[in-house]
Amino acid sequence: MTVDARSSVRPGEKPRGLKRVLAACGNSWGGFVGAWREEEAFRQECLLALVLLPAGLWLGGSGIARALLVAPVLLILIVELLNSAVEAAIDRIGAERHALSGLAKDLGSAAVFVSFVLLVATWALVLLDR
Repeated sequence: MTVDARSSVRPGEKPRGLKRVLAACGNSWGGFVGAWREEEAFRQECLLALVLLPAGLWLGGSGIARALLVAPVLLILIVELLNSAVEAAIDRIGAERHALSGLAKDLGSAAVFVSFVLLVATWALVLLDR
């Protein structure tokens, strides 16, 4: 269940303080749940993260190496969430095909691909330097 920041606030008014933080956390949780439920790619990347995050912490010889191994894994999840948001917004606009809609989706997909390239390159450079 998500907490909607607008539910207990008068129109035109934004929540403040702890109420805003709690509402933001509830909305973020709703985003995670929605991504898990609706996006197979996000589920697959989460499962990959379950393997790579502990491996990166174990294989990294120093704090910096561990950070370098963990960061691109988390970046993939971030980029996938943003890509999914773009796709959802495009799909909300309409079902008809449009060149700009296709381009927006392709650009989001390319961003996910680049984050995977970063993951592979970082892991190769860090682990081959051992």
